[in-house]
Amino acid sequence: MIEFTNVSKSFWTGQRRKVILDRANLRVELGHSIGILAPNGTGKTTLINMMAGLEKPDEGQITRTSRISFPLGFMGGVVTKHTGRENARYIARLYRLDPDYVEAFSRWLCGLEEYYDQPMGTYSAGMRSRFCFSLMLALDFDIYLIDEGMPHTTDVEFNRKAGSILRERLKSTTVVIVSHQPETLEKFARSAAVLRNGKLHMFDTLEEAKALYDYQGQG
Repeated sequence: MIEFTNVSKSFWTGQRRKVILDRANLRVELGHSIGILAPNGTGKTTLINMMAGLEKPDEGQITRTSRISFPLGFMGGVVTKHTGRENARYIARLYRLDPDYVEAFSRWLCGLEEYYDQPMGTYSAGMRSRFCFSLMLALDFDIYLIDEGMPHTTDVEFNRKAGSILRERLKSTTVVIVSHQPETLEKFARSAAVLRNGKLHMFDTLEEAKALYDYQGQG
């Protein structure tokens, strides 16, 4: 479970204070995947980083009682001077998992072939996304955090394998996905929230959330 209780978060941009959350409340229960609709520039990444514990609220409380993934695309635990193999084994040890299994799974899924044994600093953005997503799926979490959906990659085989694995995981795990595109949420979540002016508006269905989101976009 992840629960936000009267959580506030803001940043000083140099010209004004930008409010991300203003006494927001949210509860994510195991077995109930949700999507959060938020326009670009409103703090989607900050919100999901707070769920993961990578950023702290200014006020309020965030409670976590489950194994929660790092956000898809998060590179904070990866050392670019080390190879994919070295990073995979290091992350496995951090999470007290079998390094051989994590390496083998990640190597198979990301399909980087000989680049897997090259420093990550030599990877393209697409290669890094594939590696990080493969690493996230290699680890064992109750709740997976996804920022803007699947990595945008031209590798059809990777998309097929990763999508198939994620759909299988959805049967026994929970996903929180944040995006500015309603169609991205349709693949993962039935209920949704809308982040608007620092408030999280929860809805039982994605259709209801889209109605507010579309109205907001017209305003």
